[in-house]
Amino acid sequence: MLDNNQIAAAAKVLSEHWHAGTKLGALDGAIRPRDRTEGYAVQAELEKTSREKLFGWKIAATSEAGQRHINVAGPLAGRILAETVIADGGTASMKGIEMRVGEPEFAFRMARDLVPRATPYSVREVLEAAGTLHPAIEIPDSRFADFVSAGEAQLIADNACAHLFVLGVATSADWRAIDLVEERPTITLRGERYVGHGKNVLGDPLIALTWCANELRALGITLRAGEVVTTGTCHPPLPIAAGDVFAADFGAIGKVSVKFS
Repeated sequence: MLDNNQIAAAAKVLSEHWHAGTKLGALDGAIRPRDRTEGYAVQAELEKTSREKLFGWKIAATSEAGQRHINVAGPLAGRILAETVIADGGTASMKGIEMRVGEPEFAFRMARDLVPRATPYSVREVLEAAGTLHPAIEIPDSRFADFVSAGEAQLIADNACAHLFVLGVATSADWRAIDLVEERPTITLRGERYVGHGKNVLGDPLIALTWCANELRALGITLRAGEVVTTGTCHPPLPIAAGDVFAADFGAIGKVSVKFS
């Protein structure tokens, strides 16, 4: 098991590459996490590099396409740091981004804490704790040059490939009455139109949200009121380049967009 000094050292390396926009091959063997638990320990240390309150959480690989994209067998949770959030309609820099993809996502802001406990939370309990639903766009990236072969533990340490995030305005629709499984957001990019599907997100965005709550529960972490959880892409990751405008229309749920420079 990595000790506290090794965990801090791994987080320092990842943080330095993140802020410099540079990549590494792999963490040195002496500080490399070997399993999910060690990966999350490094990730928790990364959170300490932020001077702001934690904005929320992301889920990587909630779709088969997402799992293939980073070569993992299932979802990973990551932290959304406040300084990585871009205003709806704002501009994201492409500097240092190697993945170069955008992802349309359903995001929830929590209204009540979900504290660690012995038994898993049900979808109903998590739904009752959620406050608002938002359209969102994630722009993931990894600090590893070859993220496909980095492995689950290192990718978790690398904040589950979190990089930039765009949160749309909370919907005014009665979102609890909407069947999110069958929602089909429309994405426009470089004059092309793409259609996502809610069922691509672990079969149901609410199931993905519940997965996140229970992943944190098992780690002894409280999912706090006010934090946002973005549930993973509802369309295979779409290639982006400088000069693009990525716009996602979630129908009654709302719209969100971001430009790239």
